Amino acid sequence: MKQLKKRKGQDRLYWSVISLVALSCGGTALAQTNAMMGTVEGTNSVAETSTNIANLGNMTIVGQLNQARSQIVPNLGATVYTMSQAQIASLPQGSDTPFNQVLLQTPGMAQDGLGQVHLRGEHANLQYRINDVILPEGITGFGQELDPRFVDSVQLITGSLPAEYGYRTAGIVDIQTQSGAFENGGQGEVYGGSYDTIEPSFEYGGSQGKWNYFMDGSYDHNALGVENPTPSHNALHDDTDQYRTFLYGSRILSDTSRVTMMGSVDYAAFQIPIDPTLAQTPQPAPSGASWSTDPNAQNPNDLNDNQNEQNFYGVVAYQKSAGNLNFQVSGFGRNSGAHYMPDNVDATLNYNNGVATDENRILYSGGIQADASYELGEKHTIRGGVMAVDESVSADTTTTVFPVDGNGDETSATLENIVQNEETHALFYGVYLQDEWKIIPKLTLNYGARFDVYSSTTDHQDQPSPRANLIYQPTDSTTLHAGYARYFTPPPQETVPASNLAVFNDYNGSPTSAQQAYTMDSPVKAERANYFDAGISQKLIPGLTVGVDGYYKKATDQLDDGFFGQSLILSSFNYSEGRIYGVEFTASYAHGGFSSYANVAWSQAQGKGAASAQFLWGDAGTVAYVNSHYIFLDHDQRVTGSFGAAYTWKESDRYSTRLDTDAIYGSGLRQDGTDSSGNTIPNGASVPSYFSVSVGAEQAIKLNHDMLLKARFDVVNLTDNIYQIRSGSGVGVNAAQYGERLGFFGSLALVF
Repeated sequence: MKQLKKRKGQDRLYWSVISLVALSCGGTALAQTNAMMGTVEGTNSVAETSTNIANLGNMTIVGQLNQARSQIVPNLGATVYTMSQAQIASLPQGSDTPFNQVLLQTPGMAQDGLGQVHLRGEHANLQYRINDVILPEGITGFGQELDPRFVDSVQLITGSLPAEYGYRTAGIVDIQTQSGAFENGGQGEVYGGSYDTIEPSFEYGGSQGKWNYFMDGSYDHNALGVENPTPSHNALHDDTDQYRTFLYGSRILSDTSRVTMMGSVDYAAFQIPIDPTLAQTPQPAPSGASWSTDPNAQNPNDLNDNQNEQNFYGVVAYQKSAGNLNFQVSGFGRNSGAHYMPDNVDATLNYNNGVATDENRILYSGGIQADASYELGEKHTIRGGVMAVDESVSADTTTTVFPVDGNGDETSATLENIVQNEETHALFYGVYLQDEWKIIPKLTLNYGARFDVYSSTTDHQDQPSPRANLIYQPTDSTTLHAGYARYFTPPPQETVPASNLAVFNDYNGSPTSAQQAYTMDSPVKAERANYFDAGISQKLIPGLTVGVDGYYKKATDQLDDGFFGQSLILSSFNYSEGRIYGVEFTASYAHGGFSSYANVAWSQAQGKGAASAQFLWGDAGTVAYVNSHYIFLDHDQRVTGSFGAAYTWKESDRYSTRLDTDAIYGSGLRQDGTDSSGNTIPNGASVPSYFSVSVGAEQAIKLNHDMLLKARFDVVNLTDNIYQIRSGSGVGVNAAQYGERLGFFGSLALVF
């Protein structure tokens, strides 16, 4: 058991060497989400201590530098939920759990299709950080670039964020990676089961002199790459092949400094699943057409669209502690792309209203980030920093259409390829300054401000944003917090629509099958919001912690995203105003070999007024309705819940067994509804509520002093619930999606 705990952070080697080659060629801690709301972490003088210690060991220095780094950008006053690598490994499916499914175990996180998650009624708007360095955004698709295998711990930080957090403001997903400093060794695993799943993977890490290193890699093939558009168990045309690897290296330069390098490569190919129940009747082709719309010649099963995604990321960071000063300076770069391809243009034209779109977007981003903290006496810690991100987007689109008359009927047998290649550019930068003031030992005020600028090809906006959080700890078991934050959230550059709409309504003197019924297209703007948050965390008895947190947000130019048209690449737009509010309840308990957690969140998210990219709404009537009514945002889910438990016992010095379970609940995302007169209300109803329960078991066998064999068996959606995530209707919803049906999975892992 001791060996199992020692090796808890390293999973997978031998079999997935194969996957890495393919890529280059083409514990006993239990599942528990601890709510640490508003915890005051203090201002340890780690740097000062480390300078006075001679002949420090590698692990000691790394531990102190990690602690010093956590003091540079603390989450004082925010609401924080933490999961360790061991807790992730204790979920059903363990480290093979997709990262978005890991996030669903945190409070207020709603499930959506295509790998999306929504926190506190926001569409995406999550910022990801790796070792406190911003991970620039990628082209939003449905691949899972982040791999739980390299995670040492992950924090979800939300609420009224301190001034160091800008750019994306619904929440911060802060990942601390494995480094190899505390464990030498690795693990190889083969995982597989239902839906033709086979996933070999490996992990390996260690230290050598002043160097620490960690790497992992995996290959994943399955036949459920995108959510099934039908309630059947198996989807048609839904294979995926995914390759990913992560590399980490750091070198200790002195007892108080180090340089860190990280990089990742991710490639994923997806088939777009087919809905064989498509009932649309194709228009008859004009005489002499070289392509056929005869229903007997084309049917929905001929659709075979695909999407490929790729992401490359690299960062170099320098960290230094000098007396009361701690700082970290980082440089990073990223290349991200998504390419949507209709392989059978004839079938796509038939079943997509006469439009077939080949869309390729590539995002290039790079930037710098610098953060520092300085202890100014016993009561004040000053923090400040700067961030700049430069982004360029290349969007190449070829849309195949045919000429039509005023009634929408084809007028020519010749297909037209309309090519639109767009280049856009944006610069995001911000600076912040704040003070952590210990008013009295149990009362801390963290106040400050940041100034952000968004400058793009089409717009220039900026905003000063004050922030303030008050944290009160009347006892060791009680923490209260309340805060206010002014937010400035620019639109993701890669999702800002940039097409020339007029060409589809008048191409060579004729309208086309892609003509727009409504062509208004105001520029997408940055969102501005006032955000209020308050909560309490209480330890009731040893091992049992409960908490409650409430929030309210009032926004101007509320940002939202959706899938419009054929492509599965997001487009952004604004509501003139938005309002989001809710409350979260959390509980966690751990005693001996047992631990559990439960989260329930209630929220409501609404918007009013079509403020930008109005053509996406499709018609003037819908725009007019939204301009005069608040409607629910498409990702609004009234009640969201998650639950998990695990129990581990040790049979002997050589054997241990763990049983675990988790569950998610959703009251349903939005779909279009109708009023008493039968008129359509955008997002006026919701899909039915649902739940899904998964269970797992793992047996660990100690082979010798250095090796451990682990075998696990998991059942996903134990009750085989048929539940709908999306119905295909609603603002920015272009396809129906169902949750994963019953699945059986197993793995063998060798730890060494």
